[in-house]
Amino acid sequence: MNFTFDLGLVETTMLASVRLVAFLVVAPPFHLRTFPGPVKVGLAMGLGLVVGPRAEAASDMVPGAMLVGGTGQFLGALVLQAVAGLGLGFLVRMIFAAVQTAGSFIDLFGGFQLASGYDPMSQTEGATFAKFYNMAALALLFASNGHQLVLAGLFRSFDAMPLNKGLNMDAMGNFLTNGLGELMLAALQIAGPLMVVLFLADVGLGLLTRVAPALNAFALGFPLKIFITLSLGSIAFLTLPAIISTLTERAAEIVMGVGS
Repeated sequence: MNFTFDLGLVETTMLASVRLVAFLVVAPPFHLRTFPGPVKVGLAMGLGLVVGPRAEAASDMVPGAMLVGGTGQFLGALVLQAVAGLGLGFLVRMIFAAVQTAGSFIDLFGGFQLASGYDPMSQTEGATFAKFYNMAALALLFASNGHQLVLAGLFRSFDAMPLNKGLNMDAMGNFLTNGLGELMLAALQIAGPLMVVLFLADVGLGLLTRVAPALNAFALGFPLKIFITLSLGSIAFLTLPAIISTLTERAAEIVMGVGS
């Protein structure tokens, strides 16, 4: 019995799988430790088999031909795809970090920052609202099928950034530079109204202390700010589904834009 293998398709599948597994290691929601390493590798290999023909067509390869020649060039191509996957995953993770940053702002102004601790699931340090917003964002990402939209954008990146081409470093630098500004802006848009209310509460308590020092208004500040944070924070939480949908679309646009 004879078996015939399309070496060109095998090569493109391997290169695509390397980009995919590097992306899954960094990008949410697949970066969590709840996804074991073998699962990520198996998922990347499975998706690589699906996207392999598309990547081969996008690279303008002759069917059955090899994309690179020689072991050294092939290893270099593997490293290049790993760098591309890590870069794309980092950009997506930076976009979704806006939700956790907004929770950190609420913790800081609401007095919950004193209860900060290490979150082993996300491997980050955060307090109550930072962890809560992060877990809620991941849950909404799965519930709204946003993870499929992110993966679809990653699949389309093989058209915008074929296997035989590298990253568009100009686009990558622009997204990194502008992404930090967008991250802070999105975090302030999410937590801004509650931060303003908590700041005004501090101002009111300060004025009350100056008018009536015997009341010791700051002793009432902690329970009052906790009450305000829990009350208004639950209302602000209702805006998260629309925010996650917008961030998911933005992440898919970034994945496509780096290669163009």
